[in-house]
Amino acid sequence: MRVVHFGHACVLLDTGDARILIDPGTFSAGFEELTDLDAVLITHQHFDHLDTERLPALLEANPQAQFIVDEGTAPTVENAAVARPGDTFKIGGTGVRVVGGQHAIIHEDIPGIPNAGYVIGDGAFYHPGDSLFVPDEDVDVLGLPAGAPWLRTGEAVDFMRAVKPRVAVPIHEKTLSSPQMAVRFFDMLKPEGTDVRLLTPGEETAV
Repeated sequence: MRVVHFGHACVLLDTGDARILIDPGTFSAGFEELTDLDAVLITHQHFDHLDTERLPALLEANPQAQFIVDEGTAPTVENAAVARPGDTFKIGGTGVRVVGGQHAIIHEDIPGIPNAGYVIGDGAFYHPGDSLFVPDEDVDVLGLPAGAPWLRTGEAVDFMRAVKPRVAVPIHEKTLSSPQMAVRFFDMLKPEGTDVRLLTPGEETAV
């Protein structure tokens, strides 16, 4: 699997059978130039995961791409399939399973919203969106949230330990002034057998 991290929550996965873009949001840069995508997946409706201004041009440049969103995003966009927890589907030759269902709690006074986590390729990559849901599958590469209004570093570490991936790729880092500090803790407290890798934004990396 090859991964490009466009900053924050946005990642491009090349599974060999499909090119899948997840969460092209406002904090991410460079995804708008992509072509030959097989799918664009959205975990939830927040602007840092879905840039509604750049999205139309991205989809126009990739007319063959499946556009799949969570239940909360669906009413706000056009021509999208809806992903619900428990759903499975194929993108090219790559299987996808939808997990989780709810955004992590920021505060009890803020209404909750849907969140769809995506397990790609039978666990080859897991993007949890804004949640700490642990899937049933063994996960090879985990997109590990590094910082958010709903997240403490210790919670992220416990999530990584529960998932136990071969590789943890920190994402959702744009809310931090120093992502390297979180990565240092992740590396210090990672489970046995897990490698923590901070990817260079915009650079394709084999993981």
